[in-house]
Amino acid sequence: MRSPACAIFLGYFAALCCKGTFGVHVSSDNSNVQVQEFGEAILSCKYKLEKDQPVRLEWKKVVPNGDISFIYYNNTLAAGLRGRAEMIESSIWFKNTTRADSGKYRCEVTAPKDSKSFQEIVIDLKVLVAPGVPVCDVPPSAMSGTAVELKCRESEGFPASEYRWYKNGILLAVNPAPNARLTNSSYTVNSASGTLQFNTVAKLDTGEYYCEASNGIGKSQKCAVRRLQVDDLNVAGIIAGVVVVALVMLFCGLGVFYAQRKGYFSKGNTSGKEGSQKTASQKENQEFKHTKSFVI
Repeated sequence: MRSPACAIFLGYFAALCCKGTFGVHVSSDNSNVQVQEFGEAILSCKYKLEKDQPVRLEWKKVVPNGDISFIYYNNTLAAGLRGRAEMIESSIWFKNTTRADSGKYRCEVTAPKDSKSFQEIVIDLKVLVAPGVPVCDVPPSAMSGTAVELKCRESEGFPASEYRWYKNGILLAVNPAPNARLTNSSYTVNSASGTLQFNTVAKLDTGEYYCEASNGIGKSQKCAVRRLQVDDLNVAGIIAGVVVVALVMLFCGLGVFYAQRKGYFSKGNTSGKEGSQKTASQKENQEFKHTKSFVI
């Protein structure tokens, strides 16, 4: 036979255990939904009530900047979803998803008569998008021994694309084997950023290059083929040019020295002085004659 104290304790313990079961309860069949762009998706939201009653159901979307936009409010879908989505009881059925639909959605249920009158769940919708055509930046020419970087990027795909580089139609390994024949092993490929980096480009790296972007969604895309021409440094030509410049400067210097030795520059100055002296003498003679006439 149970004592009154034991009965009270068991009753209190049962109340504690069952306290959390009262009130509205909201759940979902799938809180992480992934779908390819233009495909169908269902954002599942189900609820159970403590008491039969009218409920207030709202769907909201959390946009990247933290603001909230209403998706379903006052028994009406947002204008942007009409025609391509509809309500199935308390769930949303997207008939035709776009990349703009990606985001976090909140299903909120309010039951005023329940002990716990409000509960919400968050559903993450990811719309997967095939990559776009990447843009490649390949320098048309380079000198051997210099560092050269080839770039490739596309911004449409979700999730983010990975990149592969091809030379003359042959896939370049991400980690080239050292001392590989006919291949410059000094290059590195960053499949995440889409760069092909040559630490020291060589003449054998001349060829036709393109990159390919893929993210597992739809078909992979590649950029237009571009040619990289690598030339060796023309040491003989540079030396010849330096010699020619040096000879021209030498001949110019000799010409100036010869002109100074011959007095071409000093003669000009002497003639100028003689002309000045002659002019001054003529002026003195004229003044003397004028004075003489005045005296007489």
